[in-house]
Amino acid sequence: MGTKYDQLSLEERCEIARLRGEGRSVRQIAAALDRSASSISRELRRNRGAQAGYKPAHAQERTRARRWKGSKLDRDAGLREEVLTGLRKGWSPEQVCAFLARRHGNRVIGPETIYRFVAAQIARHKDYSWRHYLPRAKARRGWRGRSGGSSALHISQRVPIAERPPQVQDRTLPGHWEADLMLFAKYGQAILALHERSSRLLLAAKPAGKEALPIARIIASLLEPLPAELRRSITFDNGTEFARHYELHRLAIETFFCDPYAPWQKGGIENAIGRMRRAIPRKTDLANLSGRQLAALVCAYNNTPRKCLDWNSPAEVFLSKLLHFERESTCPPARA
Repeated sequence: MGTKYDQLSLEERCEIARLRGEGRSVRQIAAALDRSASSISRELRRNRGAQAGYKPAHAQERTRARRWKGSKLDRDAGLREEVLTGLRKGWSPEQVCAFLARRHGNRVIGPETIYRFVAAQIARHKDYSWRHYLPRAKARRGWRGRSGGSSALHISQRVPIAERPPQVQDRTLPGHWEADLMLFAKYGQAILALHERSSRLLLAAKPAGKEALPIARIIASLLEPLPAELRRSITFDNGTEFARHYELHRLAIETFFCDPYAPWQKGGIENAIGRMRRAIPRKTDLANLSGRQLAALVCAYNNTPRKCLDWNSPAEVFLSKLLHFERESTCPPARA
C-alpha cells in the first residue's frame, strides 16, 4: 500500500502562521507540527498571498479551490468560451478538442468532458436548447427502450451479417455498400442513401415512398451502371422497405442484414446520414428540396476531404478505383 497523506487543517495553518511570525525556520515549524519540512515549504510557497504573505484563512480557501470537483468547463470561463465557440460553428466535441490541442500545443480537454458538460446543463437548468450545441442535437445519452418484435422475422431470404465475407470488414476491398433511408418529420418523406465502405462515397435519391419493390429498383438503377467489381454486396438494416432485396441478386449483388437493433453494424451509412443532417435536418420538408439541390448536397459531401482517407475526398478515392477497373477491362490480352 502507498503512503497516506493528510491535508493540513485550519488549526495547523494557524500554527504555521504564528510560528512563521515568530521567525521560526521551516524545519523548526515542521518539527513542532510533526510534519515533513517539504510539506511546510510547499504550503508556504503555494498558499501565501503576494502582498499580505501567509494567512491561514486565505491558505484554506486556496486549497479548497484547487480541490474543487466541478467540471473543468465550469471552473475555466476562458476554456468554456473557446469550446462553445467551436460548437456554435457546428464542430463536434472531438473536432473542438483537436483544434484546441493544436492551438495550445497540448491536450486541453477531452470530448467526453464536453458531452458531460452539455448534459449537466440540460439536467441542471432544464434548458433543452443546450442540445443544439451537439452535432446530433440529442438531449439524452445512452440506449433507448424498445418494445415489440423485430421486422427481421418478415424478410424473406434474409442473410445475417455474420455470414458476410470477412474481407468486407476492413474496407480494403471496394464494391461493398451500405444502404438506409433518411427519414423526415413529414410522414412518407425519405431519402434513400447508399454508402460505399471503402471510398465512403455517397449516392442518394428521393423515392416516392417506402414500398419495398420501388426501393429495390432505385438501388438497382444506382448501382447497375458500375463495373461488377464495384457492386459486390450491400448491407441493410431490418426495415421492411428492404424486404425485396433479392431483386438485386440478378446483378450478382449479395445482400446482408444487420442483427436486430444493431444499426451500428453499418456504421458508415449511419455516419454519412448524420453528416447530411447538418444540411437537411429532420424537420425539412422534402417537397421544397429539388433534385438539383439534393445532388449539390451529395456532391459537397463526396468532395469533402476526410481524415480516414488521408485527407482525400470520397469522390477522388472512388474515381481512382473506377479508373483502375476500367483500365483493366480495356487492356488488350497478353500475346502468347
